[in-house]
Amino acid sequence: MKDAQPRTIYLKDYRVPDYLVDQTRLHFELQPSGTLVRSELHIRRNPAAGEGLPPLALDGVELELLSVAIDGREVDDQQFRVSPEGLSIDVDRPEFVLEIANRIHPQDNTSLEGLYLSNGMYCTQCEAEGFRKITYYPDRPDVMSRFTTTIVASRDYPVLLSNGNEIDRGDMEDGRHFVTWEDPFAKPAYLFALVAGDLEHVEDSFTTASGREVKLQIFTEARNIGKCDHAMRSLKKAMRWDEEVYGREYDLDIFMIVAVDHFNMGAMENKGLNIFNSACVLASPETATDTAFQRIEAIVAHEYFHNWSGNRVTCRDWFQLSLKEGFTVFRDAEFSADMNSRAVKRIEDVSMLRTAQFAEDAGPMAHPVRPDSYMEISNFYTLTIYEKGAEVVRMIHTLLGEEAFRRGSDLYFERHDGQAVTCEDFVKAMEDANGVDLSQFRRWYSQAGTPVLDISDDFDAASGEYSLTVRQSCPPSPGQVEKEPFHIPLKIALLDSAGKNLPLDTSGATEQVLEVTEAEQTFRFEGVSEKPLPSISRGFSSPVKVRYGYSKEQLLFLMRFESDDFNRWDACQRLAFMAMEALQQDYRAGRDMRLSPELLSAYRSVLQNRELDPSLVAEMLSLPTAQVLAEQTDEIDAEAIVAARNFAEAELARELEEDLLAGYHAFSNDRPYRPEAGDIAERRLKNTCLAYLCVTEKPEYLDLAQAQFDSAGNMTDSAAALATLVDRGSDEQAESALQEFYRCWHADTQVVELWFALQASSSQRGSLDRVRALMQHPAFELKNPNKVRSVIGGFANRNFTQFHRADGKGFEFLAEQVVALDRLNPQVAARLVTPLTRWKRYRAELSEKMHAALQMVMESGELSRDLYEVVSKSLV
Repeated sequence: MKDAQPRTIYLKDYRVPDYLVDQTRLHFELQPSGTLVRSELHIRRNPAAGEGLPPLALDGVELELLSVAIDGREVDDQQFRVSPEGLSIDVDRPEFVLEIANRIHPQDNTSLEGLYLSNGMYCTQCEAEGFRKITYYPDRPDVMSRFTTTIVASRDYPVLLSNGNEIDRGDMEDGRHFVTWEDPFAKPAYLFALVAGDLEHVEDSFTTASGREVKLQIFTEARNIGKCDHAMRSLKKAMRWDEEVYGREYDLDIFMIVAVDHFNMGAMENKGLNIFNSACVLASPETATDTAFQRIEAIVAHEYFHNWSGNRVTCRDWFQLSLKEGFTVFRDAEFSADMNSRAVKRIEDVSMLRTAQFAEDAGPMAHPVRPDSYMEISNFYTLTIYEKGAEVVRMIHTLLGEEAFRRGSDLYFERHDGQAVTCEDFVKAMEDANGVDLSQFRRWYSQAGTPVLDISDDFDAASGEYSLTVRQSCPPSPGQVEKEPFHIPLKIALLDSAGKNLPLDTSGATEQVLEVTEAEQTFRFEGVSEKPLPSISRGFSSPVKVRYGYSKEQLLFLMRFESDDFNRWDACQRLAFMAMEALQQDYRAGRDMRLSPELLSAYRSVLQNRELDPSLVAEMLSLPTAQVLAEQTDEIDAEAIVAARNFAEAELARELEEDLLAGYHAFSNDRPYRPEAGDIAERRLKNTCLAYLCVTEKPEYLDLAQAQFDSAGNMTDSAAALATLVDRGSDEQAESALQEFYRCWHADTQVVELWFALQASSSQRGSLDRVRALMQHPAFELKNPNKVRSVIGGFANRNFTQFHRADGKGFEFLAEQVVALDRLNPQVAARLVTPLTRWKRYRAELSEKMHAALQMVMESGELSRDLYEVVSKSLV
C-alpha cells in the first residue's frame, strides 16, 4: 500500500471531538523552495466529550514539523508524538493557544489536495480531507472555527485571496507584500481556501433584498478574462433566485470565484471564495457549446447555493455528505429548470440517474445515501450521494408540496444556522414544520439499491372501480440482503380513451401522489366509466424502476396524448427499448434484423410535430445510448447492443430522410448566438437531424456538415458538425476537419479538451491506437484531470464500441492508465477504474477479460487507499 494500511471507518463509531477550535489564525509565506505555514489555534476542551484531558489529536499528512508551542512556550519533545497520520500532544489545561510551524511543498503536490500549484498559481482543495496536507489540525467537519488568514508572497503574485472579507494589506521591506482576510462565520477546515497568482478579474455587484451591496469578482488568467461574463450573469441569477425561492440572502461583503486548470472536481464552495475548474466557469459563444453554457450556469448556482446548504449549515461527519450535496443538487436542478426547459432538464437528470447511478446501485460499490462505512471518503463523492440524494430531497418535496417544503427548509436553516448537523436533522425539520411523520421515509438514507415497482391493474365495469396494485422490492446489495419497504411517492394520472386525464377525487384533481409504503398495496378509484390507461411516476416522482406491461399501442397512445412531458419522452424510450431488445435477439440468433414499425411511426410523428418544444423532440429522437441499453439487461452483450443500435440508427436515418432534412432546414438560422432556452432548443434539434442524415453517409449530407463546420458562428454548431464528420465522414474529410479545428483553437485549453474528447469517444475513429496517440500529443498532460477525463475517460466511459473490443485490449489499456495515475492522483485513478468494476454484468467472453484487467491493477504493486478500496471490493 502506498498510504497507511486501509482502515474501515464506521458511522456507528462516531464520537464528538475531544477539543474545539474557537479561533484559527493562519500565516502563509509562499516561497519557491516551500511554503512556511504558521497556525495559532485557540483550543478548549469540548464539554460534550466528557471529563479529563486526553491527548490532543491533530491530523497531518506529508508535513515537515518545525515547532510546537502552547501559550507561548515551546513544547518539549517528550510531550508530543508525530506519525504519518498526524500529531498527538499531551495537554494539562482545558483551554490554551497552540502555535505550530510547519513546511509544505506545493510545487511537488500532484494529488491536487491541500495547497498546490496550477500553471504557477497557488490554490487549494480541502474537501474532504485536504486541509491536513496544509497544517496540523482537527480536520473533521464538526470542528468549526472562525478563520483569519494572512498570505505573504513576492510581487510576482499580485493577487492574494482567502475566505471572508479583506481587513488588511501592505508592502514589506524585502519586496514582498501581504493581505489579511477574516471570515466572521465559523466553518470547518474543509471550507478553507487560498489563491495566489498573477490574475485578472471582472467585477460586478449585487444588491440584496435587504439593500446591501455585495461586490462580485471572477478571477482568471489574463488569456481567459473575456470568458467570464456568462458566469457572472449566472451568479447574479442564482443570488436572486435563492432570495425569491428560499429566502436566503448572501452574508459577506464580497463573493469571489477563481478559475484554475488543475482541479479534481467541478468546483468547490469555500466560504466567499469559490474555486472552480476552468471548464466549469469560462465560456464564450466561440469557445463553449450550449451544453457547456448550461453546465456553467448550473455549477455556479450549485456552489453559490452551498453558502447556506453546506456552509452556514454543514455536515457533522462525512457520512452525512448528502445532507449538503443532495439538498444543493436538488436546489440547482430546480434553478436550472426555471432558467431553461423544465421537462428537458428532468429528462437529462433522470437519464444520468438511470445510466450511471442505477449501475452504481447494482455494483460492488453500492452504498446508501448515508453510508454506514468507508475506507477513503473521496470514493463516496458518488452519484448516489449527489444525484440519488437529490432525488430523496425531491421526494420529500413531492410528498409535502412546495409551500410545506419551504416551511421545512426555513425551520432547518433557522434551527441549525452555524451548526454541523445530520441528515436526520434535515428530515426532522421537515416533520416539525408540517406535523408529518417521515419515520419510514428515513429508510431511503439507510438502505442501498434501486427499488423495483411491479404494477398491475384491474377494472370492474359493473361497479366502475379501477385499481392499481403495486408490489415493491429491492435487490440485495453489499451488506444488505433483505430490505424493508420504502416510503415511495408515486405520482399518477389516468387517461381515458380520448387521451384526457380523468378526475381522481371529488375536487376534480387529475393528478395524485400515491404513497406506497407496503410490500404490496392496492389503490382504488371509483366512478370510472371505462378502463383507463395509467400514466405512472409522472415527472419521475421517485428513483425506482417501474414495471408495467404497456403494449406498443399504449406507448404510442401516451406519446400522442400524455400531458406530462417526461412521461411522453419515457414512453418513447420504452418503445425504443422494446425495439432494441428484439433486434439484439435477432442478432444473437443470426436472423435478419428488422426495425419495429411502431418505433419508426413514433419517431416520424415526433419529428413532424411542430407544436412540441424542439429540445423535447431532440431528446425523443435520440436512441438510447449503448450505455443505457446495457443497464436495461441482466447480462450485457456488448456486441449485440452495438449491432442493434447501429442497425436501428441506420434504418431511422434512411426512412426519415425527408423529414430529417426538413427539420434541419427549419431550425437553421443566422441569428446572433444566445445561450437562451429557445435558441438552444432549435440548435439541439437541428444538430440531431444533421447527425441522423450523415448516418446515411450520402455525400450531400456530409457536404452539409462540412458547410456548417466551415461557416459556424458558434462552438455548438462547429463541434456538432465536427463530431458528425469524425463519426461519418471519409478519412480525408475527418482528418482535415480535425486539423483545421486544432489549428484554430490550439491556444484555448477548454476547446482542446473538447477536441480530445470528440476523438476518444468516437466509435468510428476512437480506436485504441488513436487514443494512445492522443496521449502523446503535446497538449495532453497526465497530471491534468480534465485532459485525463477527455482522453482516457472519453474512451472508457463513452466509447462503448472500442472500449469493449473483443480482444480485451481496451480493458488492459484502462488498467495500465489507472495504475500510472494512482502514483500521481489517487482520486482520479479511483474514479477512472469504474467501468472495470462492473465485470460481473457482462457475458463470459468479456467478463473474464475485464476481471483480468482489474486483477492486473490489484497486483501492480503499491496502491493508494482510494484505488485499493474500489478494486478490492470489486474483485469479491
